[in-house]
Amino acid sequence: MSDTIAQRIPVRVLGGPTAVFEYGGLRFLTDPTFDAPRDYHVPGGLLTKAAPSSAAPADLGPIDVVLLSHDEHPDNLDESGRALLADVPLTLTTPGGGRRLGAGARGLADWEPVELDRPGGGTITVTGVPALHGPGPREEVEPITGQVVGFVLTGEGLPTVYVSGDNASLDLVREIAERFGPVDTAILFAGAPRIPVLFDGAPIVLDSAQAAEAAEILGARQVVPVHYDGWTHFTEGRADLTTAFTAAGLLTHLDLGTHP
Repeated sequence: MSDTIAQRIPVRVLGGPTAVFEYGGLRFLTDPTFDAPRDYHVPGGLLTKAAPSSAAPADLGPIDVVLLSHDEHPDNLDESGRALLADVPLTLTTPGGGRRLGAGARGLADWEPVELDRPGGGTITVTGVPALHGPGPREEVEPITGQVVGFVLTGEGLPTVYVSGDNASLDLVREIAERFGPVDTAILFAGAPRIPVLFDGAPIVLDSAQAAEAAEILGARQVVPVHYDGWTHFTEGRADLTTAFTAAGLLTHLDLGTHP
């Protein structure tokens, strides 16, 4: 593990890909999705949100930074989430998303860092890291599912935190581990979502066994899965994650994010 604070950080999982946590005195929110259950018409068919979030934006208090893996899919940024962005000082996302979302949004290319001032002095570095929203090489995946970004958070005296975004590639996890590992906390998007008309129905984000393998690659002492419930195209849930992490001998590292 890193030579900094070896402790778990409280991560509150709100449903779908959305989680909130404090880091270095700033409050971060991942992929905001707060709409009520409904259908969304998308290329290739429908996405159906089947369960509400466990909190509304008004319940969260001030958010300093949104870490948005991508802005083009409603299961990562819905209408309520877009409205919330107007009240957040900074949204970090893909280069394309930074252009589309306008004021307050900044796109990060692969391995591009940005420094954020901490309230009590010092800085946090957020580095954009590669993610791939489907199986196969980037040149074949991105024209279909679009560009995605993950994030690594570091700072003096702080644990290393990795937020994967909608990533399906363990090869990219290995690259991230080579640069930043071992990490203290990994917020891993999972759920094995499948769209039958895409990639022959293969998962477009990590399945449960891959999430456990990613945790092992990263050397993560705390693994908080998100993006595995609340939507009908997510094909693996909490029980699958528990089974996979048990099989990998990593159950004690699994944190289901039920913090208040």
